[in-house]
Amino acid sequence: MPVAPGSPSELRRLTELSSILIRYGFGDFLRYAGIDQIVEKAGEILHRKSPGEAEDAPAPVRMRKALEDMGPTFIKLGQILSTRVDLLSPDFILELEKLRDHVPTLPFEDLVVEVEAELGRPIREVFERIDSVALAAGSIAQTHRARLKTGEEVVVKIRRPGIRGVIDADLRLLTRIARFAARRFEDIARLHPEAIIREFANSIHTELDFAIEGRNAETIAKSFEDDPTIGTPKVFWDWTSEKMNVQAFIDGVPGSDRAAVDAGGFDQKAIALRGANAVLKMMFEDRFFHADPHPGNVFYLPGNRLVFIDFGMVGQLSRQRRDEMVDLLHGMVERRADRVTEILLTWADADERQNLALESRIDAFIDRVHGVALDRLDIASLTRDLFSAMRDHDLALPSDLTLMAKAFASLDGMGRQLDPEFDMVAVAEPFLHRQMLGRYAPDRLARKAREGAAEGVELITGLPRDLRKLLQMAQRGRLRLGVDVVQMEHYLDRFDRSITRLTIAIVTAALIMGSSIVMSFSGAKMPIGLSVFAVTGFLASVLSGFWLIYSSWRSGGRR
Repeated sequence: MPVAPGSPSELRRLTELSSILIRYGFGDFLRYAGIDQIVEKAGEILHRKSPGEAEDAPAPVRMRKALEDMGPTFIKLGQILSTRVDLLSPDFILELEKLRDHVPTLPFEDLVVEVEAELGRPIREVFERIDSVALAAGSIAQTHRARLKTGEEVVVKIRRPGIRGVIDADLRLLTRIARFAARRFEDIARLHPEAIIREFANSIHTELDFAIEGRNAETIAKSFEDDPTIGTPKVFWDWTSEKMNVQAFIDGVPGSDRAAVDAGGFDQKAIALRGANAVLKMMFEDRFFHADPHPGNVFYLPGNRLVFIDFGMVGQLSRQRRDEMVDLLHGMVERRADRVTEILLTWADADERQNLALESRIDAFIDRVHGVALDRLDIASLTRDLFSAMRDHDLALPSDLTLMAKAFASLDGMGRQLDPEFDMVAVAEPFLHRQMLGRYAPDRLARKAREGAAEGVELITGLPRDLRKLLQMAQRGRLRLGVDVVQMEHYLDRFDRSITRLTIAIVTAALIMGSSIVMSFSGAKMPIGLSVFAVTGFLASVLSGFWLIYSSWRSGGRR
């Protein structure tokens, strides 16, 4: 059942989260946002204890620790924010990338309650053997090694019972906070916080459904079915569902184990090149890619083969977005700052009035990198600089592109870890070249011509019908012209408050002048009623003056 706005359970959770933020030195943020007042007005008392040593740590470290203490929803939110290089500075991105699910292992009997209810029988009857000791434990799931009755060694990923309800409750609260922040603070509104929370909600709901992860793995596996050097774990669909995922056990060396990789006798340069080519193929040719190809999500097998795992986070690009990305890179090579700026503004759905300032910044950026040898370009640094320019101009990217940027950075880091001379730009160049040529291939041009002709015919043939509907609406008096002025309600409210203050200020001034004139009489004895009126008017004017000062101060804090 949905939690009503301001319900006791929601307020208790808000108080808990606020206390964590205060403990890590973010109390000023709560006061600035007015959240502490919301909680206190509801009768809750925040525990304003001294943050102690936590406050001495850098802000990115404190944010990471606070998110870890807040629980699974906020750990996942931090992981999503670590992909938003267009919103956060590099020091925050690097720290949020360290977020891990530090949670105790759930006893096996408690873990399998929901899965057994779904199976209709004990889970041990499904497998010949399943280990009670977990391979790994996270806030959403635990993994256990097992063997099917057909003999295959597998890894079983089981969702923690009750986790969906916890996450859904937190998402409702986050949605309300984002809506509140967007309405109250113009700087935050420009970052589209509600859209970020919607993106996050879609991402975490996808991650909660382990069947989707299985389908993602098979989609990528199909793309490499003719390449024996790239693989993904086989999914056993007889036992895979929303709450449980069963995949083949990979008997290889995890990329995160540097000592084992060095001792394994692998050709690390060949592995780096194969991994980069695989991910770039996913991006530019398949347009469906692993969004987090860091060393922990890759296993190395004999023969310098690679197996990608964990497909909970994937990215998907439309043909148009892929072509825009190619145009952006081509515009940088050709020193077309105007074209690069146009694409960035289109992505951010931004006002063209920002064009001139951003174009000047992009022009300087292109001048700095133009002419530099390919092997000396640092693509991770270039990405950070480009998105830094977007942050400075309050521009945000669509989620598919932030995932692509995240994948590029992870891929570049993994490549350099394996091969210090790894050149991401040189590896990517053939893919970009093929895409540029492919856009003008005869079959591509013919398809675009057919699509354009079909749309033109549809527009022309549908025009009389649309005009008839328009005229009928006008004849019936149902034709209306609507003008939606963005944030007009907000400005009208501020104007109304200003008029109210002005009216009180005039009345206060009149009271001061009137009472001063009356009290200045000397000589004849002043009637008692008149003197009381003078003193009362003076006191009222003083109180009104204090109220005006306080109201103006409060209003200034909200802007």
